[in-house]
Amino acid sequence: MNDGSSVAHLVASLRRELDRYSDGEKLPSSRELVARYQVGPVTVSRAIASLAAEGLVTSRPGAGVFKAAVRRASDGARDVSWQEVALSADAPLGSLGAGAAGVVATLAAPPPEVIDLNGGYSHAVLQPERALAAALARAGRRPGTWSRPPVEGLAELRDWFARDICGPGGLLDGANVLITAGGQSALTTALRALAAPGSPVLVESPTYPGMLAVARAAGLRPVPVPVDADGVRTDLLADAFGATRARVFVCQPLFHNPTGAVLSQQRRTAVLDTARAAGAFVVEDDFARRLAHADAAPSPPPLAAADPDGVVVHVRSLTKAVAPSLRIGALAARGPVLERLRAVQVVDSLFVPRPLQETALELVGSPAWAGHLRALAGALRERRTALLAALGGALPGLLPHRPPQGGYHLWLRLPDGTDESAVAAAALRRGVAVTAGAPYFPAEPSAPHLRLSYAGTPGTAQLAEGVRRLAQAVRDAETAAER
Repeated sequence: MNDGSSVAHLVASLRRELDRYSDGEKLPSSRELVARYQVGPVTVSRAIASLAAEGLVTSRPGAGVFKAAVRRASDGARDVSWQEVALSADAPLGSLGAGAAGVVATLAAPPPEVIDLNGGYSHAVLQPERALAAALARAGRRPGTWSRPPVEGLAELRDWFARDICGPGGLLDGANVLITAGGQSALTTALRALAAPGSPVLVESPTYPGMLAVARAAGLRPVPVPVDADGVRTDLLADAFGATRARVFVCQPLFHNPTGAVLSQQRRTAVLDTARAAGAFVVEDDFARRLAHADAAPSPPPLAAADPDGVVVHVRSLTKAVAPSLRIGALAARGPVLERLRAVQVVDSLFVPRPLQETALELVGSPAWAGHLRALAGALRERRTALLAALGGALPGLLPHRPPQGGYHLWLRLPDGTDESAVAAAALRRGVAVTAGAPYFPAEPSAPHLRLSYAGTPGTAQLAEGVRRLAQAVRDAETAAER
């Protein structure tokens, strides 16, 4: 059992045990807990820290750990209903209906007994924890690691991202790159820099809920452009530019979230030509570049690699391929727009912490980096294959017509008339967390969908069991609908 899972199980056990203790009563010593639960002292220490953070226990150095006194609600509860008026009366456009629910859902950690087919990050077993630990240790020994970095980011890391995006001698160099605190931060900066509040922004439909949340929080109006198996419909993209006079289009050309589509070569050219004719920017969210499966064909280069005119603002991140807490990404652009992006980022966050940048540099420059990417590609292929096989046995009608060759999720089309929210709720009751499709659409969904992630479980056995539970949930929802 991995350490994170051991901690979660121990926390759950101790939480139940606390019901037998009186307020202020002392818990068993760490040594006793190690022996009783057959875990390591580090696991015990982390579990106690988690309970302390919840306010359930208090730790007194030299004395031990004690059950905390329960805080009773005051009889004279304050009336906070006034806040509804204060938060709404003069609220800016972007603060209303920002749509953060879809993002929060992918960040919520389900209870230990629930199989996670919902999350947006890889399980610890897929993360290069040893390589990260070694990189962090080396970074900590570098002189000046805790000093302030350049606001644009470390020059060496900017150079690395430029090569990673366009290759050596490509259209970008380090001067065209800004280091960001992950992809979400980069998207936030790009949309705030490129469009004024109230403006339309063209987005794929369906698309990543976090991007929709960013756009709405910035006061923008997301306008959907449908996606099919070959990526965004470029004929409809041209119509959308003409109808809205939008100046920004956000897209995911490679391993699109949630459909997994890869933008075809013909449409890649059409996206750039259409945006150029409209005098608009293309924000290229290349989040899955390092998530190609081991059996995938070579990935097409980024749109930015074929853009000498500065149409593309490119977003790249290390987070998805490494670990959730390595929040390091990049914004790449050519021309005056780069200064606008830089100004917005500086105002929002000043700079990205230097220790994280130094750690990222150490990681991508180490021999372990290439090995991790190979291992990740193989693991994602194995998990995708296992999930498809499980669906083929239990829910064959939901199998996607074109399985993805990259990314970490499947997009399942449910039969017309299915209540996707009811299926997701029934699945959670059965012990598996899945994502309903509605939050991925900027307007009314074209059909009911589910998204299943295969990166958040410890292994393929949990994927098979998760599908078994999902099949039961589908039957539960069908039975309830017939009543």
